[in-house]
Amino acid sequence: MPKYLNTSLAKTISVVFHPLLMPTLLLGVLFLVAPSCVGVAILKIPTRLSLLSLIFINTFLVPALLIYYFYRVGLVKSLQLESLPDRRLPYFTTALIYALSSYFFGKMMGGISEIAPQIGTILASIASSVFLVGIVSLQWQISAHAVGMSGVLGSISGFIIKFGENLLLYPLIGLVVLSGYVLAARLQLNAHTPAQVQVGFGLGFGVGLIAVLAFI
Repeated sequence: MPKYLNTSLAKTISVVFHPLLMPTLLLGVLFLVAPSCVGVAILKIPTRLSLLSLIFINTFLVPALLIYYFYRVGLVKSLQLESLPDRRLPYFTTALIYALSSYFFGKMMGGISEIAPQIGTILASIASSVFLVGIVSLQWQISAHAVGMSGVLGSISGFIIKFGENLLLYPLIGLVVLSGYVLAARLQLNAHTPAQVQVGFGLGFGVGLIAVLAFI
């Protein structure tokens, strides 16, 4: 993990690698590097990118706009969700949105649901992680950034272990380095303690890995 980041860079990293962007990051890597693992190899690249755009809308844009609405009506005090009370409603709402998205992509999207049910499974695992973050946040401020980044690492590791998809080793190495910077950024900003980051990392990695090994 990087020993030092200046505050400006730490803030930029925290925004660019926001937890809500992790489903798009994970599925983007899988769609482009190992499409057979998630059933989209028969789709042309433009079709995969269109599907990824739809995933982005469902997993980033919808919850982000809803959190902004919560802020505007006073249900949360800060868009950074810095306090435990601010975190609970957004996390449980996001978990519900992700659960509905997993059902939509896994069951209701016609041909895509038939050829690529793995997408629904992956989104369900992310919904589970977010729900667990919400549960923990009832009492303790676990790092959602750590959960998100490690969830990506756990899922990709699961695909490598289960399917022997060695092409994923290269993005995995890059993401490991990137995770170090994200976690260092959260510590630099005093957003979390080392324990909150470590527990978040373990939770996300465990859920992502188990979901792939057990359900895909």
